Amino acid sequence: MSEAMAMVGLFWIAQGDVYVGAKPSGLSPGVRLTPDGVTALGDGGSGLHLWEDVHGLTVTDVPLRSLMRQVGAVKDLALGTVANLALPGSGGPVEEAPAMMTVRVTSSGGDHDLSAYVAAANGYASTEVELSQALLSRLTEGAATMATTLAAMSEWGRTAEAGTPRRQERERLLLEWAA
Repeated sequence: MSEAMAMVGLFWIAQGDVYVGAKPSGLSPGVRLTPDGVTALGDGGSGLHLWEDVHGLTVTDVPLRSLMRQVGAVKDLALGTVANLALPGSGGPVEEAPAMMTVRVTSSGGDHDLSAYVAAANGYASTEVELSQALLSRLTEGAATMATTLAAMSEWGRTAEAGTPRRQERERLLLEWAA
């Protein structure tokens, strides 16, 4: 049975788990939001930043969706297909590692930059980035707000149909969770 997961804005929600960026596997870097705090995952992760110490949470280096980014993805796919047809057994196209984003945690102990892979191959829509940043800010407003917001995101992840919803639904969810 496959795991139900979906991307909503800058968040990857798998069952009840909420990640910023792509859900990491193995020793890959990633950032998970839990009721306890912001957790750095993977090799070189700097552990847990408790919510009571977190004063700010932002994401930088977010690739925005653009026509040129989409054209580039189509071009790369076409070139990989042609190379595979022309040179059977070549192993197919060499995939580049996904882009990285920086999740900045501002806490009593200073700023901590955590790394997370980008989940959107063609970048993120600017509206979803803005709504996601507002939601991250909302999570730092206090324990009750954080707990309610994360609980709503987790519950949606546990009950949602598999797959990422359409953009209008993603924006509605981000607005609802940030309210």
